[in-house]
Amino acid sequence: MVWRYHSIDDLPRTLGLFPLTGVLLLPRGQLPLNVFEPRYLALVESALSGGRLIGMIQPTEHEDKALKPALSAIGCAGRITSYRETEDGRYLITLTGICRFRIAEELDTPALFRAVRPDFAPFAGDLVETGEPEFPRARMLAALNDYLQRRELKADWRSVMNAPAETLVNALAMLCPFEPNEKQALLEAPGWPERVNTLLALLEMSGAPPGPTSVN
Repeated sequence: MVWRYHSIDDLPRTLGLFPLTGVLLLPRGQLPLNVFEPRYLALVESALSGGRLIGMIQPTEHEDKALKPALSAIGCAGRITSYRETEDGRYLITLTGICRFRIAEELDTPALFRAVRPDFAPFAGDLVETGEPEFPRARMLAALNDYLQRRELKADWRSVMNAPAETLVNALAMLCPFEPNEKQALLEAPGWPERVNTLLALLEMSGAPPGPTSVN
């Protein structure tokens, strides 16, 4: 690894944004993106010419309903760790999550894309890898199995069984088709125990059979 962020002082003072409903990036998670809109092509090109960081964030209203939709307060900065340009002018990139941020101020810039002054301070702990944290793997796998069966989805169980704890939790949080507000709750979980508990609750609630209905 040729890049390393030791503290929030290593992170940028301004950050271009990629607002996208229902898309979650977590620290040390990996998010593939197919970029084709002119404003986000410009965002990628700007990032590639600078520090390679992009802020992923969810709007609080759908992009189709507003030219400049309101944004969630918290997002996650990711570094472009792979990219390829296609013959039809798209970028296929992978973002690796670095650190969450709170929007301190949205900036007025001439760029096609939106940009903010990010406040990384509340999430400085995101820059510290904690090794292999403990978590209830057996309970997580049982909840995931029920969740997938009810949705007729499949998983690569060999990868699931062998994945390190943080890799597994990040992948499930980012890939499972949770609602946007549920994705945001996973992002905003203060720490590892809270994120694990939130993920377990979402899997178990979504995987549980519906309760009986009463007829008057």
